[in-house]
Order: sequence, then C-alpha cells, then structure tokens
Amino acid sequence: MTTRVARQARIVELVTGKEIRSQTELAGLLAEDGIDVTQATLSRDLDELGAVKLRGPDGGQPVYVIPEDGSPVQGVQGGTARLSRLLGDLLVSAEGSGNLTVLRTPPGAAQFLASAIDRSAMEEVAGTIAGDDTLMVVAREPLTGGELAERLRELAAQQSNSTQDAEDSARGRAVRHDRTTPYEEQNHE
Repeated sequence: MTTRVARQARIVELVTGKEIRSQTELAGLLAEDGIDVTQATLSRDLDELGAVKLRGPDGGQPVYVIPEDGSPVQGVQGGTARLSRLLGDLLVSAEGSGNLTVLRTPPGAAQFLASAIDRSAMEEVAGTIAGDDTLMVVAREPLTGGELAERLRELAAQQSNSTQDAEDSARGRAVRHDRTTPYEEQNHE
C-alpha cells in the first residue's frame, strides 16, 4: 500500500515528465509502478495537486500540467481547505520563535506540506523552507511565529474534527466539537 504523499509525488513526476492526456493513461502508468488507484482517488489527487489540462502551443490534445510550486492554484479559499486537510494528515508538531514557525512532519512529507502552504496563498505567510521532515515557515509581520503556529494547528484541528465528525455521523454517533488535536493532547498531559 502506497501513502498518499508518495502516490502524489509519483503523479507529479509522471505529469511533469510525460505528456499525459487522460486519467486512464495516468492510472496505467501508476499501475506499472505498482501503485493501484481508483479513478475517484486519482481525480482527488490531481485536484489537490492543482493539475489542469491545457493544450500545447501546437493546439493538439490537452495534457495534464501541474503549476510550479508557489503559484496560488485555487485561490485562498480552495488552497486553505486543501491545506487544512494536509495539516490534519501530516502535522506532527508546530513551534514558534520570533517570526518563524517550525513544523514537523512524518519523514518525506515536509516539502509536500511546504508546497501546500505556499500554494494556499495565506497572507500570514511570507515563505517556507523545507527539509525531509521539518519545515520553517516565515510569518509576515506583525504576526509572530507563535501566532502562526497556533493558526496552523487550528487549521489541522478543523480537518481532524471534520474527518472525525464525518466518521461519527456515518456510524450514527453524536458529533462532538470539544476535541483537542493530537498535538494539544501530547503537550497538555
């Protein structure tokens, strides 16, 4: 089983390296790499990556392209919703110092999360720098790194709560809105 992060990274490699004209073609290339994916999952991945179909300069058949990192793909609202989902899945911890916020992720996910932060077009963020499992986010003045860390934790909690609410609703359970994030539980025990 391949993680979403690894699958999406491979999709980016394929789309940027080849002219892919359909989701069926992309699914076939992923299958050759041992990554089996449903059409719904592939469609969601392409949407999250900001992939669009464009005609080449020769006017031929449209191919998938993924905008370069840093371009606001879906505008602030769509980018923030995507960021909330990714933070809910990937954020291990967030700590502020001065105008910097240090985020920790699972190994290999920091660059993916940094790209999502850049694409979200959050006005609070001046920029990001990422390694393997750690990224630094520069807060735009007058915001502090601690305030930005709190904002990012809140976005992660929105995803955690909405995901849990959907699961609870599907199971017929009452929906609670007083949960804390795993980060808060870890640091407030």
